Amino acid sequence: MTQELSPAARNHIYNVITTGPFGTHIGLSIDEAVIDRVVVRLHGAPHIMNGLGIVHGGATATLIDTAATAAAWATPKAKPTTRGATVAMTVNYLAGGQPGDLIAEGRVISRGGTLTIVDVFVHDERGQTIAKGQVTYKLDLARDRRIAQS
Repeated sequence: MTQELSPAARNHIYNVITTGPFGTHIGLSIDEAVIDRVVVRLHGAPHIMNGLGIVHGGATATLIDTAATAAAWATPKAKPTTRGATVAMTVNYLAGGQPGDLIAEGRVISRGGTLTIVDVFVHDERGQTIAKGQVTYKLDLARDRRIAQS
């Protein structure tokens, strides 16, 4: 039997992380979400560009954080009571993001009791790698166990 994302995880990924007010404002969407892997798209638009005509580094960092957060939530164990937050993030910029969409693939590389480590690669529509990030995310599934015991 193949496991799937929990309804709570799917709801959080699609309706909270990417299409909340901020994600909608900057133009985020989900291309794919499966267990431990999520692909997030940042739609190319003038408001994500800097004065040099390349994607602002903050927009790229936001995309990395969003893809990592979504990947951390991509688990069958997530519940409506689950809470989480980014603990640490490292971004390495490899090239300037040219006009057009940026695509980030977040993959969970380690899940501990509360901390999840996610690698994220960002590339443009032409396939050029723009940035790489690693995010430590606290997905508090232990909180869910505490709630269930009370």
